Amino acid sequence: MRKARSMRVAALAGALLAAGGAASAGPVAWVQMTAGRAEARLVTDAPACPEIRVDGARRAMTERAAPGEAFPGRVCAARLEPRDRHVLLAGQSLRAPAPRPSRVVVLGDSGCRMKGQAFQHCNDPEGWPFARIAALAAARRPDLVIHVGDYYYREKPCPEGNAGCANSPWGDRWPTWKAELFDPAAPLLAAAPWVFARGNHEDCARGGAGWFRLLDAAPTVTACPAQSATFSVDLNGLRLIVVDSADTDDLIAPADKVAAFGARLDAGRQAGPAWIVTHRPVWNSSRLGDLVGDGLVNATERAAVRGRDLAGVDLILSGHVHNFAALGFGPSRPAQLVVGTGGDTLDLEDSPPPAAGTAQVDGLKADIFTMGRFGYLLLERRGRGWTGRFYDTRDRLAATCLSLGRTLSCRAPKG
Repeated sequence: MRKARSMRVAALAGALLAAGGAASAGPVAWVQMTAGRAEARLVTDAPACPEIRVDGARRAMTERAAPGEAFPGRVCAARLEPRDRHVLLAGQSLRAPAPRPSRVVVLGDSGCRMKGQAFQHCNDPEGWPFARIAALAAARRPDLVIHVGDYYYREKPCPEGNAGCANSPWGDRWPTWKAELFDPAAPLLAAAPWVFARGNHEDCARGGAGWFRLLDAAPTVTACPAQSATFSVDLNGLRLIVVDSADTDDLIAPADKVAAFGARLDAGRQAGPAWIVTHRPVWNSSRLGDLVGDGLVNATERAAVRGRDLAGVDLILSGHVHNFAALGFGPSRPAQLVVGTGGDTLDLEDSPPPAAGTAQVDGLKADIFTMGRFGYLLLERRGRGWTGRFYDTRDRLAATCLSLGRTLSCRAPKG
């Protein structure tokens, strides 16, 4: 049964990648979480924003962005209310937010790399598996999808004679964003509302224009240079605090950037249990064979959190590093999960099988689990805690996790 399902998903993934080469913008619709609300958004070639149907009733949409040279489609938006359940937009049925999301998909770093010496096979689901991952994740019927950032990787044209990425769009413009995100992720965009975090590939030197126009949570489009404002998403018993870390530095900690990131953290401070969603992880592990250690990945963030009140924050969800990693520190510090496994090239130093152990990370002992594997994480609410299952591109269980408060542990399945 799993083999047959995997074959169907492979066929769908191929069709979705083929659609990514289409020149027409076409209507593209999705639901995303913003500050204190959900929004339905649409990219359309229509001369005006159409109406949306919510629970059978018609509502007007407002124009978020007018057509432009790089982005010829009009971007429209409509606010959704907590009572809304059924959304129909441009002929597409979309999921409204669940009152209490209990099944959450997490993934990130999903774009197809085209830059320097690295050109993935963007036309092949084996060479770039994001479409396959998105289809498998959609079949799990999530209530919410969290993308931890880095959607845009096609920065340079495909080299002549390279069949793996031939005819691929590139540059910060609509055909590229359509091929990178909206076509391959179509089943998952229809399956559940999304929370979008900004990655460093969406900074203003790369994909900033597309990010602010299409995915930023602000009600109006911000022009670069700019940062995305911190916002919170209420999951009924848990808050997500979404913090922009696109402009933080991995290797140095400039005082101005430390202060700016600290201010963005403080902007999300509220009472009650919370998870921080930010692209670059505060803590991460390194790996040498079976040995694990401290993988310093963001000096700016580490400096910003030292001495800062993170009371109530149990977990930090991130990507940026292209592997799956879990670091549990016990009650003294929030746990860290890294899910940078959505399709871009993996961390070559973290090859299978998984590695686990303990190490000092930024001054505290951490229980570490790490592996390099394409796939996604499914988190399911269980009482006061969450269980996690990481699935690979063949629909196989590759890791199981347990999260309760600041306690986090992951392991490979037995057998």
